[in-house]
Amino acid sequence: MSESKLAGQFFDAAIGLLQRVRDEESENIAAAGTAIADTVAGGGRLFAFGAGHSSLAAQDVVYRAGGLALMNLLAVPGVVGVDVMPATLGSALERVNGLAGAVLDSSPAGAGDVLVIISLSGRNALPVEMAMNARALGIRVIGVTSVAYTVETSSRHVSGTFLKDHCDIVLDSKIAIGDAELTHEGIEAPFAPASTVVTSALMQATMAAAAEQLVERGIEPPLLRSGNVDGGHEWNGRVMTEYRDRIFFRH
Repeated sequence: MSESKLAGQFFDAAIGLLQRVRDEESENIAAAGTAIADTVAGGGRLFAFGAGHSSLAAQDVVYRAGGLALMNLLAVPGVVGVDVMPATLGSALERVNGLAGAVLDSSPAGAGDVLVIISLSGRNALPVEMAMNARALGIRVIGVTSVAYTVETSSRHVSGTFLKDHCDIVLDSKIAIGDAELTHEGIEAPFAPASTVVTSALMQATMAAAAEQLVERGIEPPLLRSGNVDGGHEWNGRVMTEYRDRIFFRH
């Protein structure tokens, strides 16, 4: 069976985007890593939030092998994934004013913590208000978004602003409007989104930068090991016990 031309084109597109963010966002990634390392070293807590498919990159750094044990998912019921029925409810909730404030007020996040907010477009009320309210509480905000949307779309928040306007550090995923890398004769809609690949890579690169910063300061990064390797469960048990007051995904 011959190779798929379109599959190869998607890999080329994704690799090109990964190279762009590696080269063009290196300073911002280092700054985000430093912010996370500062928070770990200073006794603060780490949180990640994303709505819809943007939540995939947030979930990818929470409770996983090779990840920082202190990264917690700031979940908003109904917007974390496509498991909600109907799935369109999640998109609708992203546009609801006031929801972000209610979530933050009932969360353990507070002054001195870091919140990573992932939103491809950064135009909906939920991520914009999440960033605004978090900073008002003294939480440092790292935004992961596509800056292109701020040029070619309008904000859905009453302020007319985007996520990037309320962040201490912005990581630009470089994803084009519409999040579809390919077109083809006979196929009416563009297809093959790359935002999950690129955004997850940005998140993992930031975690790596944070680990690098910590070890340079003489601090052992609180990383988790795979539970599928010998000794993994024991290792994770020790890490979670040591940092139990800053981990919120377990009892």
